[in-house]
Formats: sequence, structure tokens, C-alpha cells
Amino acid sequence: MSGRAKLALCAWAATLMSACALLPLVEQTSWILLAAFLLGVQTVVGALTRRVPLARPLTVAAQALVTLLLLTLVFAREQALVGLVPGPEAFQHFGTLLQTGAEDVGRYTTPAPLTDGIKLMMVGGVLVIGLAVDVLAVTFRSAAPAGLPLLALYSVAAGLSDDLEWLSFLVAAAGYLILLLAEGRERLSQWGRVFAGAPRGPGADSAAGAVAPVRTGRRIGAVALAIALVPLPAVDGGLLDAAGTGVGSGPGGGGTISAVNPLVSLRDSLNVDEDRQVMSYRTNTEDTQDLYLRIVSLDEFDGTAWKPSQRRIQDVPGTFPTPNGLGPDVKRTEIETRISAAKDYGQDWLPMPYPATKVNISGDWRYEPVGRTLVGDHGQNTRGLQYTVKSLVVQPTSEQLASAPQPPPALKREFTKLPDSLPSVVARTARQVTAGSANNYERAVKLQDWFAVSGGFTYDTQVQVGSGSSAIARFLRDKEGFCVHFSFAMASMARSLGIPARVAVGFTPGSPQTDGSMAVGLRDAHAWPELYFEGVGWTRFEPTPNRGSTPSYTQPEVPGGTGLPDVARPTQSTPTSPSSEPSASESCTGQGQQLDACASESPAAAAGSDSNPWQWLLGLGIALAVLVVLALPLLPMLWRLRVRARRLGAHGRTAEGVAAHTLAVWEEVSDTAWDFGISPDESQTPRKAAARIVRLGHLDEEAAAAVHRLAAAVEQVLYAPYPQPSAGLAEDARRVEGSLRAHVSGSTRLRALLAPRSTVRVVWAASARWAALTADLSARRPTLRRPSNQSG
Repeated sequence: MSGRAKLALCAWAATLMSACALLPLVEQTSWILLAAFLLGVQTVVGALTRRVPLARPLTVAAQALVTLLLLTLVFAREQALVGLVPGPEAFQHFGTLLQTGAEDVGRYTTPAPLTDGIKLMMVGGVLVIGLAVDVLAVTFRSAAPAGLPLLALYSVAAGLSDDLEWLSFLVAAAGYLILLLAEGRERLSQWGRVFAGAPRGPGADSAAGAVAPVRTGRRIGAVALAIALVPLPAVDGGLLDAAGTGVGSGPGGGGTISAVNPLVSLRDSLNVDEDRQVMSYRTNTEDTQDLYLRIVSLDEFDGTAWKPSQRRIQDVPGTFPTPNGLGPDVKRTEIETRISAAKDYGQDWLPMPYPATKVNISGDWRYEPVGRTLVGDHGQNTRGLQYTVKSLVVQPTSEQLASAPQPPPALKREFTKLPDSLPSVVARTARQVTAGSANNYERAVKLQDWFAVSGGFTYDTQVQVGSGSSAIARFLRDKEGFCVHFSFAMASMARSLGIPARVAVGFTPGSPQTDGSMAVGLRDAHAWPELYFEGVGWTRFEPTPNRGSTPSYTQPEVPGGTGLPDVARPTQSTPTSPSSEPSASESCTGQGQQLDACASESPAAAAGSDSNPWQWLLGLGIALAVLVVLALPLLPMLWRLRVRARRLGAHGRTAEGVAAHTLAVWEEVSDTAWDFGISPDESQTPRKAAARIVRLGHLDEEAAAAVHRLAAAVEQVLYAPYPQPSAGLAEDARRVEGSLRAHVSGSTRLRALLAPRSTVRVVWAASARWAALTADLSARRPTLRRPSNQSG
């Protein structure tokens, strides 16, 4: 087997070894066998086309074409011509599979089921990465840059998996080292004269001298891999093992909830053709129209997004304390609800009625007292969970809300904060809508009615998603959006009026079933504002038209003679008995009925979107890794520019300085010729080397004269007893470079810039230093001498 064939085999193995990091992402592992076979066919095609030989672009095109045919045969055979040639229908089918695959990725937690969409994404991704590795390492003989696509493949797995083990990194790194060693061995077989020294004694085997650098390279690779793996056991407790660490600091209280926004890619991840049930529940009350299942509250607005504040969490208490701000004179009823989550619905935050007073649940859950929410610890989520919640149905009157005193200063200060970036139109519009109001209750009801009834707003899930300050201003201008926009806008406007406000995320009550239970689906996902009134506590409002139910305490007239607009509301109380009518969650009209658009209004329902407190840090790490990956290809160019500037720069006026400058300029000319395809020949004299550069580089007369002047200057330095300094050497070197650049193709110029061949000197220098260090350590090692025998 030739050296290039071995290199292609190693590229195939390195890609598969990196792809093993994707195995924990799905339940079934059979896809890796299919990927290995298709990748092998792709590798064989590349080897055959290089053996013909074809031009490098044609080799890449042939591999890409065969890859497309293979994917068509496996995934779009029925839509293709003769089951193999892709046509418009096949490409449309690919697009559909990729779209559903993206939806499945957002819907399921790891390990996800191996759907057709996910299978295409994984197998196709491995083939694309494998093609890039083969092109770089084998076709263009540059194995080092081939580590970039391998790193990208591993980074995808690291970003999606919660339990990626250090063994996956070990396998991927070993594959990359195998590829590097294979390339080094092939280069050594061609350039053994450059690396191997002469035999050191009579009868010494020159072949052994050529093999020694290979052994040294293996040792270096093994040592480097061992050093890289030293800190890896700690990874299990870091970013790659969020399931193991959870959000707390261990049992016994403490720990924090990070500011993780649960509003994650809802519209895209839930764009499915039919509603999917995520949970069901039974309750001992017949009135379920206000039984919202609340997941988490977003109480911090930084101008970019609403998100939960970072708060302390503690063990789940046996009985929750009285809700903050709820007075004894407000009517309340305790109910009990038993909830069953679907097996494919994995949510870190626990959906439950608000305000809960007691939760009977198994597993690792922690309690956040300010938001009265439960969050999973040590990877705990709701997948297939059954639990019972006791909660209060709080029924304040409009008089109690209208006469509410001012909230505590600390609470008001925290929950009325607004970023400086919030456009002034938000506060100005809030004042205009609530003009003439006597108290905060009237202001809140007027805001709700303006959004839901009289403001001319349209419920539309197809508008641009946004949660920042500019998105709120755009929503107030265009008056089109879904529940996220309505709740964010009302909460921001309420805060601008001095009313403490936050946003709750969860589900509307769902649909009644014939067996008396309630079914909650993805289309029931919702977001709504909660406003604080002292004596009542956090109170739900419903500004989104055609969604949920309007709270009864916002419907009567406000005491004191100021009446609310007597306008028919879009959502009135519904019968409490089970009915065959669709639930309020299915009342979305227009475009909202297409492609599950109604479900895509609230990112919190993204089944499987685990709200990991380390997610922001993981995102930062991935971003830094991407920046490093993007910077790596530029390192050869930057190193070459630095070396060129140093060689052609100023020099001392002493004889030693002049000589060093002359030799440095000559070395720069030799490396420049090497970058443009004229490899150096150390056996030739400077004069013969100059003639060779002129001949192979097709230099013009001016550049030819310049390179001969440089060769003469080098001979003066090397052989003349009293060398005469020469002026203008740097200009001559630049003149030679310009002539070489003018007589090569564009691809050669691009390679000379981005991947100059002379950068291999870095490897040589490192190898020489390592050899020197090894020799120095061996020389300093004390020799063991046997003590001499002494008589008598």
C-alpha cells in the first residue's frame, strides 16, 4: 500500500474516531456503521481519482458528487431518478428532512430517538467533515489543518451532550495524532535525507537513522497526548457534565440559579404539523380556566432579554411559606392537582399551578423561594415524571386591587428596573394609554385592554422574534406579535409606571378529555405578565388576544366611578364541564393555525430544552473555540510575515551584523522561492542556487540580476577574508519576490500567502530543540559505577 493510500485510510479512521463523540446524542448507534461504510466509499473514490491522476479540484468534485449520490440512495431513493440521481423532488425531500431534523434536535433531550431527520444530519455531517479531512490531509497533503474540521465535529458533540466523557476526547485526539504521524511518515519517506543524519560509525545502518525520527515523533505524540489528558478527569465535573453537577452546590441548601433565559428558539423547534401532548393532569376543582401551569418567572430585563435573576436555591420545603404579599382577607381556595409529564418532555423547571403550597415529587429538585419555582438538580428533569401539587386559587376583588397600598421599597426597586436602552416610546405610550387612571390597578387593566381589545393589535406568530428593547419598540409600532411580545411589552410599560412586574412562562390550562383529565400540548405554551399588588401578591394579567382566559378580577368596573371600556372581550369564561369544544389554546386563527405556529409563541415549551445554568458559559466557550478555530489557519501566514520583517529589517554596522543580515536576506529569498514551489537544495552553492531560482522561477532580467547580487554577497560573507558589505539587499529580495509572484498562478499565490511551505521550519526547529534537550539530559545523567573491591 502506498504512503498516500495509508494516509487516506488514516483520514477515514480519524473522522470516524471523532464521530464517536456523537454517539451519546442518540439512542441508537447503528447510524455510525452506515456513516463508516459511506465514508469508506468516499475515501476509495478519492484514492482512485488521485491515482489516475486527476487535478485536485476534479478529485474533490468527484468525491462530492459520489457523496451526494450515496446520500440520495440512502435517504431520497423514492424521490430520485432511477433511485440514485437527485432531482428537484429529492432536494426538496432533503430540505424537509433537515428541517424536521432541526426541529427534533430542539424538541428532544439527549439521547434523542434516531429519526430520519437526525439520521441525515449526523450521517451527512460526518461525510462532509470526512470530505474536508480527506481533501486537506490527502489531496493537499496538509494534515495539520485537517484538525479544524475534526475539532468542529467534536465541538458539536460537546455543545449538545450533557454527559460527554473524557474518553470521547481521547479517541478523537488519538485519531488526529494518527493522521499526523501518517503524514509525517510519508513525508519522511520522501525527505529522509533532510531529517536523517549520516551514520555515526563504521557499519552503522543508515536505514536505522531514517527510522529514528519516526520513533521520536511517536514518543513526542504519546507524551503530548498524555499531557493533554492530565486535566481531563476534571471535565466530568465541568461544562461537559451539567447533568452531574446540576444547578446547586450539593445537598443542604445553597447553590444558585443562573440567569438562564428559558425562551429558546420556540418557533423553529416547535414548527410541527400537529400538536403534541407534553403532559396531562387531574385536579379536584371543576373550574380550570385559570389553572395555568407556570414554569418559571422572568424578572430581570437587561435590555437584551427578559430572564430569571440569579438567586439562591434551597431544599424543597415540606410546606411552602405564604406567598409574598398575600393578605389574610383575600379569598383563596386550596386545590390538589396530579400531573403526569410525557416521556419525551424533558424540562428543567417544574410546571405547576401558581402559587403552589406543597409538592409531592421524587428526584433531585431544588426550591427557589422568590419565584416559588422548582428546578432540577444533578440533571433532573420532567421526563416521564408524575407528581402532585397543592396550590391556591387566589380570588381578589377589584376593590382590593384598587386599594392596594404601595409595595415595600426594596421590592419596588427590584421589580421596576428598566435598562437605559429602552426606547422612550415605551414609557410615553404607557402614560398615554393609562391617562386619567386613579391607581395602579386601573393602569394595569387599561394596559391589558389596550393590548387585547382596543389597541388594534394582531396575534401573529410569523413576525420576527425578539425580546430586547428594540423588539418591544418595533412591536408597539407594527402591532403584530405573539404572547412573548405582548407580555414583554406590558411588563415593561407597567414598570415604567412604577408597577412591579415580571413575566411568567408556562402553559395555558389545556383541553378537557372524555376521562375527566386535561391534556396540555405544545400549542398550549404561553407567556403572560404578573404584576405585584400589596395585600394580594403577584397577580396574573392576560394582554394576548385569543389566548388563555381573561382574569375575572379585571372585568368589573373600577370603584370610584371610573368605568372600564364596555367592549366584548375575545376570551370570556368557558363552561367548566368537559366539552368537545377546542380549548382556548386552539383558538389561534389565520397564520397561527399553520405549521403549529400557535405553539411557537413561547419558548418555554420547547420539549427537551434543558435550561442549564452553565449554558451561557458553555456558549461563551464555544464562541471562543470558534474564534480559535478561525484564527488557526492564519497562524502560518502571520508567522511568515513576522519572519520576513525580521530578516529584511535593520541590522548593525559591525562586520558581524552585516554578515548576519546578508545570510538572513539570502535565507528569506530561498524560503520565498520555496513558498512559490521551488524547494531548497542545500547541496548547491549560492551561485548555483541563484541560477536554479532564476530558471525555475522564470525571473525577469532585473530580478535575475538581483538574485545573483545576493548570491555574490553571500559568497563574500562566506569565503572572502575581508567581506565587502553590499547595499540594497532587502530591496533585491523584494524585487525577487515580486517577480516570482508575477509568474505563478493565482492558486499558488494564495497558498504562498495562507499556507507557505517554508513554515515547516518551525517543526524542524522544534525537533532540533527536542533532540538537543534529550542529548543534554542524557549527558547530565550520572553514570552508575560499580564500587571496586578493597582487600584487607
